[in-house]
Amino acid sequence: MLILNGETLNLIDLKAIAEGSVKIKISADNIKKITTSQENIATMVKKDNPVYGVNTGFGHLANVKIPKEQLSLLQENLLKSHACGVGKPLPKEVVRVMMALRINALIQGYSGISLTTINKLLEYLNYDFIPLVYEKGSLGASGDLALLSHMSLPLIGLGEVIYKNEILKTKDGLKIANLKALDSLKPKEGLSLINGTQAMQAIGGVTLLEAFRLYRFANLALALSMEALEGVIDAFDERVHEIRRQSGQIDCAKKIRSYLKDSKMITKQNKIRVQDAYSIRCAPQVHGATLDALRHTKTILEREMNAVTDNPLIFDEKTAISAGNFHGQPLALVFDYLGIAIAELANISERRIERMVNPHLSGGLPPFLTKNSGVESGMMIVQYTAASLVSENKVLAHPASVDSIPSSANQEDHVSMGTIAARKAAEILKNARKVIAMELFVAAQAIDLRGNKGLGEKTTKAYQFIRKLIPFLDHDDLLYQYLHKMEEILIKDELEKAVFKEEKLI
Repeated sequence: MLILNGETLNLIDLKAIAEGSVKIKISADNIKKITTSQENIATMVKKDNPVYGVNTGFGHLANVKIPKEQLSLLQENLLKSHACGVGKPLPKEVVRVMMALRINALIQGYSGISLTTINKLLEYLNYDFIPLVYEKGSLGASGDLALLSHMSLPLIGLGEVIYKNEILKTKDGLKIANLKALDSLKPKEGLSLINGTQAMQAIGGVTLLEAFRLYRFANLALALSMEALEGVIDAFDERVHEIRRQSGQIDCAKKIRSYLKDSKMITKQNKIRVQDAYSIRCAPQVHGATLDALRHTKTILEREMNAVTDNPLIFDEKTAISAGNFHGQPLALVFDYLGIAIAELANISERRIERMVNPHLSGGLPPFLTKNSGVESGMMIVQYTAASLVSENKVLAHPASVDSIPSSANQEDHVSMGTIAARKAAEILKNARKVIAMELFVAAQAIDLRGNKGLGEKTTKAYQFIRKLIPFLDHDDLLYQYLHKMEEILIKDELEKAVFKEEKLI
């Protein structure tokens, strides 16, 4: 059971929420906050003073006063009109996280939403009755309006849901699941549901979790490539990295030393060569910088996961302040940073692939890692594909946060594009994972061709795991099937359990 209190939600919690492996409950201490806030809204409505989004229109229409008899209709119309998402549906796991994050913000008692409405969203989440949310349409300011509207429509019986792996109209899904929607929305409730950064938080949070996993695989790929290329271990000496004082770099070098413990496939300075190329020698500096970026992103994201991002904010029965906590700039910047950091893991990985397949750089390995080069092309096109993916990532890594476009008749004249930044980071991660899978595949082939004289403590486990599923190739074959299999290995967690079982993910 995961208890939400608006204060302590963390990145690891998101993993359990995404997987649906935990039921969620609201802390008893938050119930009073919710009811008091809703009572404050009721008092404001009774006094009939203009409060944005409660008894006024939205955006450029904020100066339009809404009569009391239409306040519920105002909220329903808001969800209908703002649900303008397009593109593919977001993964169900991401929407689960969105729902939990929005609940975590609303229970803090500054939104004026009723306990009944929050509990309905919680009921859907715990019942795995998940709204269908389309991925595109958010500007990342005034909240993720379009995406959160799609998340909220099923609360009033509209929109679409995913239930038992089927996409259904909400009204049909409710019958099948034996659930009921809300009869109506109270003043401000529609706005409270959609005015926040929870879509970008969810997309970016799930991506960040995968990025921490990918960092570990990138280090493992580096270690195997070092053995394939008879890498010089001196560059990973603890003393070197301690005096740089960069924590990510220190972590990476330490990991590589532990992975290569007792390896007979690496060398010392001046035995074969004086030094390695940068893609080996500077890997702790590059991988470590990525780790630092992931950690920084985690810090900013976890603040936002426990933040109130609504507008207006209800402080008491007399005070509703219109401000800008919905603006996604803090997340937009770090999710751009996240995408760039992930892309760099793939960039340097592709260079190591090139060194293993290139006979001028590999230190005696056969051209393109085949014994019959000429009639066979071996791993030649694996490097082409990796080069294609890292080049695509360079385009995707262009920051979204440097862009803005006015909306709502220029009332909302600066926006964050943070949800685009999060989606781009997710796409970059998919490409990077493919590249690192290719490096692992190529390194295993290169090790066999070099002659396995004894791998390191962790690289032995990784190599043996790979070889149980992917054979050494002594002739050309349909390589795509092995590349797909290697990527599947990284998506699942069996290799992690075999190699990293005593390591913390974050």
